Amino acid sequence: MILILVGYMGSGKSSVGKSLSKILGYDFIDLDAYIEENLQMTISEIFESKGEIFFRKQESSCLKDVLEKQKTVVALGGGTPCYGNNLNILKEADASKIIYLKSSIQNLADRLYSEKSKRPLISHLHSKTELIEFIGKHLFERAPFYEQSDITIKIDTFTIDQIVESILLELF
Repeated sequence: MILILVGYMGSGKSSVGKSLSKILGYDFIDLDAYIEENLQMTISEIFESKGEIFFRKQESSCLKDVLEKQKTVVALGGGTPCYGNNLNILKEADASKIIYLKSSIQNLADRLYSEKSKRPLISHLHSKTELIEFIGKHLFERAPFYEQSDITIKIDTFTIDQIVESILLELF
């Protein structure tokens, strides 16, 4: 089985994925880290030097690669299911479950504000108000993709362990 974690940036996909994979004895792949390793560049460098369209093409190609594995938890980038044919690729993957880590705009803004310099899509925003507006607009656009997941876990008041436990209860 392949477990695919989707959700907005800052929703904890990587942290939850690492913990979940450890408990299940699965491999863990962070798609952004996988892309960085393949291209020998950081996501920020890819965006700056090659642009978002190049990044999205690489992302789709790498997504297909990781979905060929078994017993793996995959943490996707926040935009991955929303671009190109990626959602269909995810839904057609054999024995996969897509899990949406759903968070409120305020919770995401609280998590992301201090680390925005590391996030190319939000590094240009100067205030928390701008960040909240940006996240709200993005979530409005992305929610129809995220909502097609097999499982939705509301994460705002949960610890990583509680999120993992909720996922396991939904799966088994």
